[in-house]
Amino acid sequence: MLSTIHSGSLLGIDAHPVLVEVNSHEKGEPFIILVGLPDAAVKESQNRISSAMGNSGYKMPEQRTTVNLAPGDIKKEGTLYDLPIALALLAATSQIKEPNPIDDYIIAGELSLSGAIRPIKGGLALAILAKKSGKKGVILPKKSAFEASLVEGVSVIPADSLSQAAAFIKGQIAIQPLKNQHTLHQNRDSKVVPVSCFSEIKGQKAVRRAVEIAVAGGHNLLLIGPPGSGKSMISKRIPSIMPEPSLDEYLEILAIESAAGKTIAGEKLEICRPFRSPHHTISDVGLLGGGSIPGPGEISMAHNGVLFLDELPEYKRSALEVMRQPLEDGEVTITRSAGTITLPANFMLVVAMNPCPCGYMGGSEQPCRCSAPQIARYRSRISGPLLDRIDLHIDAPALSLKELQSKEYGESSEAIKDRVESCRKLQSDRFHRKPSSQKRNADLSPKEIRTYCEISAPDAVILEKAMKELNLSARAYDRILRVARTIADLAMSEKIETPHLLEAIQYRSLDRNLY
Repeated sequence: MLSTIHSGSLLGIDAHPVLVEVNSHEKGEPFIILVGLPDAAVKESQNRISSAMGNSGYKMPEQRTTVNLAPGDIKKEGTLYDLPIALALLAATSQIKEPNPIDDYIIAGELSLSGAIRPIKGGLALAILAKKSGKKGVILPKKSAFEASLVEGVSVIPADSLSQAAAFIKGQIAIQPLKNQHTLHQNRDSKVVPVSCFSEIKGQKAVRRAVEIAVAGGHNLLLIGPPGSGKSMISKRIPSIMPEPSLDEYLEILAIESAAGKTIAGEKLEICRPFRSPHHTISDVGLLGGGSIPGPGEISMAHNGVLFLDELPEYKRSALEVMRQPLEDGEVTITRSAGTITLPANFMLVVAMNPCPCGYMGGSEQPCRCSAPQIARYRSRISGPLLDRIDLHIDAPALSLKELQSKEYGESSEAIKDRVESCRKLQSDRFHRKPSSQKRNADLSPKEIRTYCEISAPDAVILEKAMKELNLSARAYDRILRVARTIADLAMSEKIETPHLLEAIQYRSLDRNLY
């Protein structure tokens, strides 16, 4: 008898339809043949399925059986095919019949030897696939079902075991679909005070101002300062002043985390933007993404959030250079023998570095021990093209003893966040008057810069002089105007005034030393 079950294959963060076909009416000795470009994990599923079916009270086919995973030109990897193959075998041998039509569902899950169903990657992506395919819903492991319930209009059936899933299909039991959870995003309390707050930071008013501008416009940021100046502490608090993600942004964040194997459980649901801080020993693949079956790297895990690189010159040059294209395009394309995938990578880049190898150049408390050639070699680890893509460079001086002992704290994250959200709303309203999906000043195209970042003739002379003296590139010219537009928006000014432009220019501090 021939039976079919719908499942999916995870490529990047997207799921693609896979049809599990089983034919068990072939003549010959009892034997299962698995075809359809399965990898080692899929081939091993036969042993797991056999044990799970036996421990669940079912029998393996007693005829020669062929299992085909279609389409046959896409490599199948992982353990998510265990459950659909087992159910297809039961249907092909008439051990289950379908009052609840199997064709209405996309099914996935890993089986243990006892018949229990273990969580899988990509539950959210499979639910999105079911919605696009016009299916009624999905049958998934209980621990992978919560994230799928965030997709509106899809019935999510959580299953604990093979016998429970089979009983549901036979109509012997009713499993209540999970309540749709997309309303959790809409009903969240956006005024909760974050655990890590900017009010804990002493001094560094100039740095705090630069961080606010960077977040308000979605600009990339470079912090330069000696050890202990608070660069890492400030950077780690940036998500606390970022606007809450929209529903679409939130689903993109969860889809990437799910594809990377991070299961989202209901009790641990956090509606916040990601903050990724990889160690400087990370490989090119770890940062960009890839592998034999391409998957998301750190720059994709930071999508719609922050990628923080501490001690920037310590990263491998090749690892830093792979970020240049994603920083421009907001996505990364990876080509491997298994195929080509495009992953989202629209993140805010925050990097920190010391001013010199010893870290004390320009400080008054401790003298610098580095020679000029050592400093030049240290800074040359950062290429000009990468530096061009960082909008704001700000010095973070060491705190004095008086500042450290001070009991005065700065503004809270909540107060800064209110200003940032007002600025982002201004940008969103401006861009929505045009057929554009962009919402941040950092995303302005050259054409939109000419429209929204006009400056007066005297200001144009000031910018021209700065370009010549700092030897800035055309990309840096555009980025100065974008930053100036954000500064004007924070001041609720319709036009870019001279103080806004001057402040934007002074945020190119490292260009004065590197070029």
